[in-house]
Amino acid sequence: MPSKTVLQKCLFVGLMLAGLMLAGPPQGAVAQKEPGKGVTVQPARATWKTGYFLEAIYSMGLEELGYTVAAPRDMSSPDFYKDLVQGEVDFWANGWFPLHNSQLPPDFEDRASLVDRVVSNGAVQGYLVSKDHAARYDITSLEDFKRDEVKQAFDNNDDGKADMVACPEGWGCAKVIAHHMEAYNLKEHINLVTSDYNADMEQALKRHSRGEPVLFYTWTPNWTVGKLQPGQDVVWINVPEINPASSQKGLGDAMVAQDLQGAVTSPIRLGYAVNDIRVAANDEFLNNNPAAKKFFQVMEVPLQDIARQNEKMFEGENDQEDIERHAREWIENNRKFWEDCLEKARSNLGDLWSATESGQTAQR
Repeated sequence: MPSKTVLQKCLFVGLMLAGLMLAGPPQGAVAQKEPGKGVTVQPARATWKTGYFLEAIYSMGLEELGYTVAAPRDMSSPDFYKDLVQGEVDFWANGWFPLHNSQLPPDFEDRASLVDRVVSNGAVQGYLVSKDHAARYDITSLEDFKRDEVKQAFDNNDDGKADMVACPEGWGCAKVIAHHMEAYNLKEHINLVTSDYNADMEQALKRHSRGEPVLFYTWTPNWTVGKLQPGQDVVWINVPEINPASSQKGLGDAMVAQDLQGAVTSPIRLGYAVNDIRVAANDEFLNNNPAAKKFFQVMEVPLQDIARQNEKMFEGENDQEDIERHAREWIENNRKFWEDCLEKARSNLGDLWSATESGQTAQR
């Protein structure tokens, strides 16, 4: 028979356990599940709508980690990087590098960081021409648009120049296209159509459906290469020579691609370095929120998934509710990977538990 002392000890332990059960889980357990609780995050997203999907996915991940996520601010890339180093926004998942190198403020490395890659070596950019007309006029390069018969065929407004759908001002690609027009002496031969990229590309699609010539700049992932497929409807063409813009000095080798589907030649001189899509974030936010930082480091979205979602947007599923539904569907279709990312984020809390639980974590 147990002694009186043993019975007293058992009774004491039992009462203590019952009290803990009534009190609920300890604060540390709640914090481990939702390490971002009490912290409001200000995301941004790019003015090109094909980047909205990524913002929705990354913001939903932060919400599952307990963060309160504010509505995203739509920003051009130069404005975003300026506001990021000033602490006006916390992050975005729309960084294109090396394309955006020239848009970084001088103090970027002191106050902000490029975290890990959303997509690695998958963001191809360049110029495409309707396949039938490339063959008819023997077009393999932008240089061919100096020929009168080519300019006349691609001239939609009778100004004597070939029309090319290009990037609006404020996009990183706008500077590179301007550089190409100058470097290759194309200003007098090509008219850049830059009013609204999606609307301009819709008009290009209509012209293509009527059997008319089209010339445009695009990138991957993008709905355009779903509607006008390289190798089937259009072909990638060369730039006359590799002549990097100032932001891409030293990257000439990365501007040449081998075995690119739908290219008129292999290798092909794209004139753009193949880019990584990356998360850019404010350093103070990252330092104060190790769970968010770890989530940014381990999270990624396959290029083909982004392209499929972009095509849905083009088909009309393009309001905020649609985009959030697409993000939730992607998460559900990738549930194991998603939960693994969240678990890694929750396990990476470092020495900031005490600061988080005492309310000292930076809050906006």
